[in-house]
Parts: sequence; C-alpha cells; structure tokens
Amino acid sequence: MSQSTSQRRRFLKRAGAGAVGAGATAFPAISTAQTTSLRFQSTWPAKDIFHEYANDFAKKINDMAGNRLKIEVLPAGAVVPAFQLLDAVSKGTLDGGHGVVAYWYGKNPAVALWGSGPAFGMDPNMVLSWHYYGGGKQLLDEIYKSLNLEVQSFLYGPMPTQPLGWFKKPVARAADLKGLKFRTVGLAVDVFTEMGVAVNPLPGGEIVPALDRGLIDAAEFNNASSDRVLGFPDVAKNCMLQSFHQSGEQFEILFNKGKYDALPTELKSVIDYAVQAASADMSWKAIDRYSKDYFEMQQKQGVKFYKTPDAILRAQLAAWDKVTSKKSAENASFKKVMDSMKAYAQRCGRWQNDTMVDFKMAYNHYFSGKR
Repeated sequence: MSQSTSQRRRFLKRAGAGAVGAGATAFPAISTAQTTSLRFQSTWPAKDIFHEYANDFAKKINDMAGNRLKIEVLPAGAVVPAFQLLDAVSKGTLDGGHGVVAYWYGKNPAVALWGSGPAFGMDPNMVLSWHYYGGGKQLLDEIYKSLNLEVQSFLYGPMPTQPLGWFKKPVARAADLKGLKFRTVGLAVDVFTEMGVAVNPLPGGEIVPALDRGLIDAAEFNNASSDRVLGFPDVAKNCMLQSFHQSGEQFEILFNKGKYDALPTELKSVIDYAVQAASADMSWKAIDRYSKDYFEMQQKQGVKFYKTPDAILRAQLAAWDKVTSKKSAENASFKKVMDSMKAYAQRCGRWQNDTMVDFKMAYNHYFSGKR
C-alpha cells in the first residue's frame, strides 16, 4: 500500500467520524419532559354530542403533544354544576373546561354577544372571523380581566342556526309566544322577555324533565342531535326551525390562566392549532350528524318541523334592538362590543351577501318535490 493511499484512508475515516458527530449534534435527543395532566369539565351531559366535541378537542391535543400534555374531560356536574364552570376554572378547581360564552351572561351581559342575537347579519363563522381578526378576542379578554377571572379563552366551532324551539303546538304569530313558560339562556332571555315570554334559563340536562312535567311550556336547546338525545321528541312533537335568538354561536374552551401560562411555548402552539383543527372538524361532523338525526326524528319519531314565520323573526329583531339599546346605554363594555361587531359586519356581511351564490336554488333544481 502506498503512503498516499494510506493517508487518504485515514482522512476518510476521520471525516466519517466527524460526520457522525455532526449528525448527533444536529438531531438532539427527544425531550423526556414530565407529562402535564389537565382535568377539564364540560357543561354538557356525557351522552350529548357537545361533550363528544369536547373529547374530540382533547384527543387532538393528546395526539399532537405526545406524552408532554394530556387532557381528561369530565361531563357536566362531575366536579361542579354546568353554570359554575367559569369560576371553577378561574379558581383552579378545574384546569379547564368546555362550554359557551352565553352561560356567563350573569357576570357581564356583554359576553353573551358572542352567542346570542343576530350579530348584525353575520353567520357563526363570520362571528369567529370577527373574534380572531376584528378585535373580538381582545374585547373578551378585556372583559374577563375586568371581572378578575384567571382564564385563557379560545372560541371555536361555529354552530348552525339554532331552532326557535320545541312546542306542544306550532306557533304562527308573535302573539302566540306571550305568556309561554320558555327555556333559553344568555341575552335571548332578555329578548324573549321583551316579547312577553316567561323565561327560565335551565341547564341542558334539566330542560326535558321540566317540559315533561309542565314546569315549562316550550324550550330550545341547540340542534337535532343534542335535542334528540336529550329526549325532546318524547315530550313534544313540534319543532320550529330558524331563529335569530342564537344564530351565530360558538363553543368556548377555557384554561386556568396560571396553568396555561406555565406551559412551554411549543405546547401553547399545539393548543392553538388544536383549537383550529377542532373547529373545522366540529363543523363537518355537525353537518353529518345533525342531518341524520333531523331525518330520523321525522321518519321514526313522528316529529314535525316548521319554519318559524317571518313575523316572529321580525319581532325578534325588534325586541333585540330594544334590549341592546338599553344595555349599551347602561354598560360601556356592552356598547364597545356592539360597535366593534357592527363595523365588522357592515363590511364583511356586504361582501358575503354580494358574493355567495344562492345554494337553495341549486338544491331545489335537483331535489324539489323529493322530500
């Protein structure tokens, strides 16, 4: 072997060893940080699809975070009653929760604007757009801070327009609502009260038993799947579809702020992207599940669905204007939220109304007369 050949081999051997060392430096060992376990509670019964959505969100977190972050979701009442969730998360009794902002109406009526009312003509996805790109998130965080609530809030999951509700017999005029004992929540309480309705804001699990015993005459909850599993078709056979009382609602995911702030940046990013993924997944799943239950309630349980008459919808808008005008004069944060929503809705609503084609025309072209 020549000296030059021997030198070349020694050089290549050293170069190879150096490459291995460089590779070890470029690819650090996977973190073996201790698992952070968080205990959440939803505001929904375990059998409700809404609790399923809460578990869907947790699974996305658990799958993406590996062993570094694990979320367990308990059903409503497991630790605290549904309407006490916000305080429980703020105090650290729970690490987080899943509900809707309208449930915290008693803290400050302004928070219910994220779920109740016509939102100046915005659909629920547009309300989420306003929240994340039009200043809504900053306003909600500001309200929570003013209430000394130690929570980190994420809104997601645009809900389809909710029915007016379940009735023993259909309603044709706004006058038919006067004097009825009716269940709803949030600012819808004020709207229906303005319309002459006697409102009782019961939690979800208490609605159907109250309707069955005659403690209330009519009620709304949310959607075909939730309403069906709660048992509405067993106690009422008439459901009025379409309403402005909660036409732009979303879900809320809450974290105890101290627990959230203590998480490393990369896990906060996992949460952020899990919220976005869960939002899309929820809206797709809702279309599939709600439509199935809508048809099965008609075909198997004898439920009759009616469109809410326009006269009632107009009466809702008129009542909404009275309620919000009064609350804006009394509550500075309420007015601030209303002004922000209105400015965003005026621009984005016109764009959407001008650009979206009438999908009902295409549906009727293919399926008219085939119900």
